[in-house]
Amino acid sequence: MVAAGAMRPLALLPLLLLSFSPASSASDTILANSSLSDGQKLVSAGGVFELGFFTPPGSTARFLGIWYKDIDPPTVVWVANREAPVSGTAGSLVVNGTGGGGLVLGDGSGRVVWLSAPSNVSGSNPAARLLDSGNFVLADGGGAGEVLWQSFDYPSDTLLPGMKFGWDLTTGLDRYLTTWRSASDPSPGDYTFMIETRGAPEGFIWYNGTSPEYRNGPWNGLQFSGEPEMEPNNTSFRFEFVANRTDVYYTFVVDDNGNGNGGGVLSRFVLNQSSAQRYVWLPQAGWSLYWSVPRDQCDQYARCGAYGVCDVGASSMCGCPAGFSPASPKNWALRDNSAGCARRTRLNCTGDGFLQLRGVKLPDTTNTTVDAAITVDQCRQRCQANCSCLAYSASDIRGGGSGCIIWSSPLIDIRKFSYGGEDLFIRLAASDFNPLNPVQDRKMEDETSHSNDLNVTLFDINTIAFSTDNFANSAKLGEGGFGAVYKGELEGGQAVAVKRLSKFSTQGLDEFKNEVMLIARLQHVNLVRLLGCCIHGEERMLVYEYMENKSLDNFIFDKAQSAQLNWSKRFNIILGIARGLLYLHQDSRFKIIHRDLKAGNILLDRDMNPKISDFGVARIFGDDTDSHTRKVVGTYGYMSPEYAMDGVFSVKSDVFSFGVLVLEIVSGRKNRGMYSSGEQTSLLSHAWKLWKEGNALALIDEAVAAAAGGGGGYSSSEVLRCVQVGLLCVQERPEDRPHMAAVFMMLGNLSTVVPQPRHPGFCSDRGGSTSTDGEWSSTCTVNDVTVTIVEGR
Repeated sequence: MVAAGAMRPLALLPLLLLSFSPASSASDTILANSSLSDGQKLVSAGGVFELGFFTPPGSTARFLGIWYKDIDPPTVVWVANREAPVSGTAGSLVVNGTGGGGLVLGDGSGRVVWLSAPSNVSGSNPAARLLDSGNFVLADGGGAGEVLWQSFDYPSDTLLPGMKFGWDLTTGLDRYLTTWRSASDPSPGDYTFMIETRGAPEGFIWYNGTSPEYRNGPWNGLQFSGEPEMEPNNTSFRFEFVANRTDVYYTFVVDDNGNGNGGGVLSRFVLNQSSAQRYVWLPQAGWSLYWSVPRDQCDQYARCGAYGVCDVGASSMCGCPAGFSPASPKNWALRDNSAGCARRTRLNCTGDGFLQLRGVKLPDTTNTTVDAAITVDQCRQRCQANCSCLAYSASDIRGGGSGCIIWSSPLIDIRKFSYGGEDLFIRLAASDFNPLNPVQDRKMEDETSHSNDLNVTLFDINTIAFSTDNFANSAKLGEGGFGAVYKGELEGGQAVAVKRLSKFSTQGLDEFKNEVMLIARLQHVNLVRLLGCCIHGEERMLVYEYMENKSLDNFIFDKAQSAQLNWSKRFNIILGIARGLLYLHQDSRFKIIHRDLKAGNILLDRDMNPKISDFGVARIFGDDTDSHTRKVVGTYGYMSPEYAMDGVFSVKSDVFSFGVLVLEIVSGRKNRGMYSSGEQTSLLSHAWKLWKEGNALALIDEAVAAAAGGGGGYSSSEVLRCVQVGLLCVQERPEDRPHMAAVFMMLGNLSTVVPQPRHPGFCSDRGGSTSTDGEWSSTCTVNDVTVTIVEGR
C-alpha cells in the first residue's frame, strides 16, 4: 500500500517476543461494570485474536493489547495504553456502565492510565467485545447495539483487513499509523503514515511530523499512482479507496477465494521505522513477506527536486524533462539533485504546449485542483486557458481516462516506472518542445523507436561497457543459451547484472523485446527486477538487479555449496518460487507461462530469497487453457511430456517444471541421469519408487541430513509434504496436476489436505534423433540442456 523511502537506514522491527500471563478467562465480551484483570484474556469467537496484558521484550512494563491467538511468538496488532504503561500486574480494564459508558484502564492504585475516547452516542448498557477481525468494539445494548467506540478507529502501527485508514470528515476522526518507539517500547515513534486530504488525497509517511519521507501518489481509480504493483485483478487482495464529502479512506480485504472472506488467511500491513510491509501468515513458514517498500532510492520523497524525474534504472538516476536543465549544474554533477530542474525558457501562456511523460508517479497533489466530472480533453483546455496551470493529468485512468488534476505549483516527487504509472502533461514553452525526447540525457536519439516499443530505460552502450570493464572475463558471472551475463557497477556504486545476447543466439530481436516487455511490467518480490536494456547496432543487452548469490543450481548441485542450504532455507526457497509462479499465472497484469523454469533460472539474493529470472521464452496467455507451438523451447528434464513431445503448453507446463524443481531442491540431485541401485534413471522415477515404498524421506539431500545430525534439524512432515506436492505437480496428465494457487496452499498450510499423487510423467532416456532435413523427431529425454525445437510437419 505505501512505503517510506528514506536516506536513513531502515529499521525493520522483529516479530515481538512478548511475555504473557496465564489466562483465567476465555470469553470474547466484557459486560457493563465488569473488568478484565491482568492474567485474564478475551478470545474472539472464532479463536483468531486475543486481548490481554503483555510485556514487550527487554521491558518490565505492562500494556493492554491485541494479538493473534495461535501465532507464536505472539504478534501484537494494537496497544491501548501506548504512552502510559502499567507498573506491575495489578492493571485492569473496566467497562463503565454509567455516564454514557466507556473503557477505563487502571493500574490498581486508583490511577487511570487510559480512557477510550468519548462517544457522540450515549449508551445505557454497554459491553465490549473482541471480534475475529481484530476489532475491539464497545457497543450499547449489551454489545449488540450502536457502536460507541472501536479500536479500528485508533490504530497503532498495524492495518488489518477491513480497517478504514483515513478520515471521517463528519467527526474529524483521523485514522493513521504510528511506529513503535522500539521493539521494547510501543509508545509512538518518529514515523507516521496518514492520508492528506488536500487536493487529490494521497498517503504520506512523515518523520517527526514535519519531514515527508514517502508519498504513494493519488488514487487513480485502480491503485495509488506510486504503487503500480497494487494489481486491480489481484485475487489475493481487494483494495478500495473512498473519497466523498463524508469520508476519505483506504481499506483492503484478503480475498484468496474470490468471495471476500479471506478463507481464513491472515494478513497485516505494518508500518516500521521508515518502511512498510504487507505480510501473509503461512502456518508452516510463519509470516511471509508479500510486498515491501521502500523499493529503491526513487521512493525517497523529492529525490530529484522540483521538476526532476527519478528513474532507478537510468545511468543517472535523476533527469530533467525536455525544456528543463539542472537548477544547480555544479551540485547536479556531484549527484546532489535536491535543487531539481529549472525551465530553459519562460512560459508565455498563449504559445505554450504540453510535454507528455509516460509511466510516471504523479507529482505531489497536495496543492492541486481536482474536478472528477470533466473529460481529459476538457482538462487540457482548462489548463491551456489558465496561465498559472503548470501541468495536468487524468484523475481516473479507468475506461481510457477521465477527470482532471491541475498543478499550479512546482512539480515535486516524480518517478519513472518500468511498467504501470500514469501520463503527466507538463506545460512547456513552444521553443523547448521536443516530444521525441521527454527526459534529457536518458535515451539516444537513434534508439527512440526501440524506446517507444519497449517503454523502459535504455542504457548507453558506453555506460554498459564501462560498468563491466569492457565485458572482461573477470566480470563474467556465467553463460547460457542466449549469451553471457556480466557483473557491472553503475555510477553511484549500484551493482547490476548485464545479460549480453550472443550474436549467434537463437533469441532474435522479437524474443529480446518479448523478454523486455514482459519483465518490465512485472513487479514481485520473487521475480528478478529489470532495470533497463541497451540496443546498439547488433548488440542487445538486458540490465537486471544484481543477485549476490547467483543461481540456485550453484548451491543444490554442488556438494561443497549445498551445506549452506539447510532445510529451513530450502523450504523458504520452494515457497518463494511458488509465490512468484502464482503471481505470473494468476495475480499479475498479464497471465504468463514461463516455459523455462529450472534451477539455473532461480536467482538468490543476499538473504537467499529466490527470484525467478529469464523470461526470454515466456508467453502471455488469455482465457485459453492451453496452446500449441511448432517451436518448442525450454530445458529438457524440466519440460512436461505434452510440451516436449507435442508442443502443447499451458500453466500446467510450468507446474510440471516446478514439481521437478521441488524434488531437485529436496534431494540435491538433478532430474537428468542419476543412479539408483546401479541403474541409470531419472529423479522423478526414483522419487516415485521411494514414495510407493513408503520411504520418501530417503530422498532428502545428504547435506541436509548431515546438518540435522549436527543440530540443524528438519521437519519430516515438511519434507514429506514437499515430496508429495512435487509428485502431484509432475503427474503425467496435465489435468491431474494442481494449479499454483492450490500448490501454494498445500505447501504453506498444514491443514490443507494433499491428495495422493498418480504416476509421474517422467521422461525416458531413449533420446531423440535428428532427421536428414534437420527437423526433430523424438521421445522425451532427460538431458539438462536448453533447446529450441522445430517440429516436423
